Amino acid sequence: MHNPGTATQERFPAADRFADGAQFIAGRSAKGTSGRTHAVVDPATGAEVYTYELAGADDVDAAVAAAREAFPGWASATPGERSDALHRFAAVLADRAEDLARAESLQCGKPLKLSREFDVPGTIDNTAFFAGAARHLQGQSAGEYSGDHTSYVRREPIGVVGSIAPWNYPLQMAAWKVLPAIAAGNTIVLKPAELTPLTSLLFAEAATAAGIPDGVINIVTGAGKEAGEHLVGHPDVAMTSFTGSTGVGKRVAEVATSTVKRLHLELGGKAPFVVFDDADLDAAVNGAVAGALINTGQDCTAATRAYVQRPLYEAFVERTAALMETVRLGDPFAPGTDLGPLISHAQRDRVAGFVDRARSYARVVTGGEAPGGDLAGGAYYRPTLIADAAQDSEIVQSEIFGPVLVVLPFDTDDEGIRLANDTPYGLAASAWSGSVYRANRATRDIKAGCVWINDHIPIISEMPHGGYKASGFGKDMSVYSFEEYTQVKHVMFDNTAAVRKDWHRTIFGAR
Repeated sequence: MHNPGTATQERFPAADRFADGAQFIAGRSAKGTSGRTHAVVDPATGAEVYTYELAGADDVDAAVAAAREAFPGWASATPGERSDALHRFAAVLADRAEDLARAESLQCGKPLKLSREFDVPGTIDNTAFFAGAARHLQGQSAGEYSGDHTSYVRREPIGVVGSIAPWNYPLQMAAWKVLPAIAAGNTIVLKPAELTPLTSLLFAEAATAAGIPDGVINIVTGAGKEAGEHLVGHPDVAMTSFTGSTGVGKRVAEVATSTVKRLHLELGGKAPFVVFDDADLDAAVNGAVAGALINTGQDCTAATRAYVQRPLYEAFVERTAALMETVRLGDPFAPGTDLGPLISHAQRDRVAGFVDRARSYARVVTGGEAPGGDLAGGAYYRPTLIADAAQDSEIVQSEIFGPVLVVLPFDTDDEGIRLANDTPYGLAASAWSGSVYRANRATRDIKAGCVWINDHIPIISEMPHGGYKASGFGKDMSVYSFEEYTQVKHVMFDNTAAVRKDWHRTIFGAR
């Protein structure tokens, strides 16, 4: 079935593009065949905006078959041809930027200014970056390393990539999965989250409009247990890339490794925000509020644990709470809105549960509740600051994925670094100081895939994104990501033309 829902043309201008279903296989939209439906819900209102048929195992098989069929032609295209296609792709995305932004805000609840100024431009920039990277499949220089042979390294595409993207940044995550894979000559089947398939589908449609061949990019929108596990375990899928929670990542790893395929995991985070006593306090407060509340806190790199050196602690708590209270919750499409709802009422209730349990052992300084009035129907939750929690408490150790920041004091620099590292996660962190020595030490000693100094959150296409420890392994964006989607092959030429090589004596002796 296709139910266009209740969204207005202004909120959902691309609605008519989804009439044929939420699967995109071999260049065409299609309905899923699982026999079950799912609704995309506007989390700002609770209204259903699109109902579609979920993908089943047969749809995954069809998508993998399409990707496998497209692979030889795409893999044999020259780097320049793939680069040209990606440049065209970036241009089509730019032309469709407003449709993408509105669909992203509708399905996620994020303010339109965030979709317009961050998600969509970032995706277009990623596409342009990988258009350039497609021409730079670099290997070790050719040389006579053995003396009798010339060796060089080839980088070759892996094959069909099966990727799973999360619901918090569905457009950008689709790009992070698709772009390095296809730039390197692979083909891909992407499973977006069931809650947020709209911009992944628009992304794939734009690729087709740009002339990228049918079957190079395929989208299957289905449940994790059915479509996701079938995709990860599919024998014709050569690599799996997954972004999501650490718990689900462990299951993805189990399924993927049973078929001995390459695996890339970008998992949870609990980013520390370390403020030394020589930091610019106003800058740190502004950075903490912005870094904690980006995308309503539904960001695996969001600032979640602020460690503030004792001389600044009380002032930091007071000023951060005051600034949080100025943040404007509202309709994602309204110009004055700073913060939208969480992705769903279930996620809001999960966040509220963490905060309510923390009341027994910590102090809720501000927030800690859902708003009433005009926002009562949406999945809103007020920006929340918590103080006086213990380091080993749930609110400090567990990923909440909501607009919640917990603040703890520390005394010595050694203690601040130790506390920053004291969770299972290691995706991102920041340190705030006026001392280059303290800053350098923080970048060296904090165990995270990204450490910002006197800022928190910005990312760029040229630099890698990925974690340490329980935050996974592998990189998104940058040439480091690009390299992960290639096979490294050593090629070795004999230069002697000798019938019997010197090393043959180990077999033939002195004969």
